[in-house]
Amino acid sequence: MTRLYLLPGALCGFLSVALGAFGAHALKDQLSERYIDVWATATDYQFYHSLALVLVAVLALHFKDSRKLRWSARLFLAGIILFSGSLYILAITGVGWLGAITPLGGVSLMLGWLFLAIFAVTELYD
Repeated sequence: MTRLYLLPGALCGFLSVALGAFGAHALKDQLSERYIDVWATATDYQFYHSLALVLVAVLALHFKDSRKLRWSARLFLAGIILFSGSLYILAITGVGWLGAITPLGGVSLMLGWLFLAIFAVTELYD
């Protein structure tokens, strides 16, 4: 499992920094302040959850068979794609219906944290 999620976590972290810089420099004169804020939110959440994905991958080194960690990683990755991805597209295109996808990503991120918490309670505090 570590191999499946460490690389995506690291790449998502790399992309969050690159996209943050791109937004701050290349897009600052192209987008309205509102959409620059949307872009910044996307990069912030992508970065935080990239770190969470890396954490879960490292935990999986010691808890190889944990289904809770596996679900946490899947949900973090799905959340990054849905939440941040929809915000990036919204900021660039201004297409409002993409806002309907963003909450699905947010729920995925929250569930990723919930599965990580359940893992902690059930497998670390026995």
